Amino acid sequence: MTPNTSRRQFFKSTGAVSAAAMLGGAGLTACGGSSSGVAALSADEQLALTATQALAAYKAGSLTATAYVTNLINRAKSLSELNAMISLDEAGALAAAKQVDADRAAGKTMGALAGLPIVVKDNINTKGMKTTGGTSSLRNFTPKTNAPSLQKLVDAGAIILGKSNLHEWAFGITTTNFTLGIDPITKEATRPGKNPYDTSRIPGGSSGGTAIAVAARFAPAGLGTDTGGSTREPASFSGIAGFRPSVGDGAGKGRRYPDGVSDVLPISTTRDTVGPMARTVADIALLDAVITGSAVPTAKSLKGVKIGIPSAFWKDLDDIVKPVADAAKKKLADAGVVFVEASTADLDGIMALNDSVSFPIALHEPVAAIPAYLSANSAPVTTVAQVQAGLASPDVIGAFGAIAGDVFAAAYDAAMVPTTGGRAQLQKLYKDYFAATGVECVLFPTTLLAAPKIDAAKGSSEVKYTVGGVAKTGDTFGTCIRNTDPCTNAGIPSLSIPAGLTAGGLPVGMEIDGPLGSDSNLLAIGMGIEAVWGSLKAPAI
Repeated sequence: MTPNTSRRQFFKSTGAVSAAAMLGGAGLTACGGSSSGVAALSADEQLALTATQALAAYKAGSLTATAYVTNLINRAKSLSELNAMISLDEAGALAAAKQVDADRAAGKTMGALAGLPIVVKDNINTKGMKTTGGTSSLRNFTPKTNAPSLQKLVDAGAIILGKSNLHEWAFGITTTNFTLGIDPITKEATRPGKNPYDTSRIPGGSSGGTAIAVAARFAPAGLGTDTGGSTREPASFSGIAGFRPSVGDGAGKGRRYPDGVSDVLPISTTRDTVGPMARTVADIALLDAVITGSAVPTAKSLKGVKIGIPSAFWKDLDDIVKPVADAAKKKLADAGVVFVEASTADLDGIMALNDSVSFPIALHEPVAAIPAYLSANSAPVTTVAQVQAGLASPDVIGAFGAIAGDVFAAAYDAAMVPTTGGRAQLQKLYKDYFAATGVECVLFPTTLLAAPKIDAAKGSSEVKYTVGGVAKTGDTFGTCIRNTDPCTNAGIPSLSIPAGLTAGGLPVGMEIDGPLGSDSNLLAIGMGIEAVWGSLKAPAI
């Protein structure tokens, strides 16, 4: 067998390896030394690995953690102009990789993610590593502990490559961050995150740095956070998968990740959650299982699966996005999905209801949550006013003006009234819809449009697109999160999956949302869907 033949067979076989197999049933797997006769993967082959494939390569003996981490760090450094990373922990990551290799060679029992390199959004607490939130007031802030969700990954053997860029304080959807200063190469006044498929366009946000790093092959997977769409919108724009787990309904239902207000820079205690981001749903399922301690689901056969098509989420699609969405939907129909296109319990009223609660929750809860986080972590600043004084991004400055003035206090109280408040009504609308239709999830384009151009002057202003040949103009923030935001206020799980590329080569993601607490089933359906749609070609950077 030639080296090239063995490589091809390795990629073919590992492409079918399930995430459940990586966990070895009990969450730990014993890995010994190299397998004889297996050719080492080349640098380019290493960059192409998914998380599941990388772990399989370790077990097969065709890859070492030291070689892999070195290759990924070199990749990140060579493409620094994408502004994916705020910091790289080169020394720490290499030391961890060498220890993994030594332990594996000694035949020790290895964690389920032993040697898996990940990037972590820079608003998630990292022990001994700066957590800046992409804002100047926390430029030198170093937490004393890892956020619990991250600690679960580290305990399983994951290696942190560094902290990824984000929209300042995670308060936006472009990752055009004005805090990082003058770019030494381009001389731009800001260092915007750049989409690997078209560097003149945004990667999405606020978890844009993680999306760039995963799409550009700096890492096979990473963590983002999601309040109104911040794992899924950048996943859609950047051609990867992004997950938002259930956060529950305040009555013990759902499945919130184990992070509290002191573990991640907060916006909304009701809506915030950490979420995995990767190039495949199978990899997301693996990370989710480690974080939650649950079993990894297997891909679900789509034949006979009922999926809803709520019309409210399919309106006003950009003309370049609609053909991709329609083609993706047809492939699922051909695979046996049963679509429920209309119902007396359709979600047509959901957008107005969501608008009535979204800003009141997101712009009132930080009034208390931000000082609580700063105090619990002994941060260098203690108040909203001090954070506000250090902001540099125009759109974030505007949001903090509303927070500092607490202008949404009364609307928040009204939105959160049990049973009759807007949030309770929104949750009931979803619950009734799923009950009446019997669908396992709903399907729609994650965003109305493909990635907009970078606005280096304002960070976020307006977008132009075309619907049925008619030119449209919309607020960037509101337009980009229209479809991702409602589920966040209801607390239900949501997953964005790469569905294809526009005629111009820009990624389009499709989102599936499921009933509260249906995370495992949603991921199983997602794995079935990605098997039908296939993977996107890598960006030609």
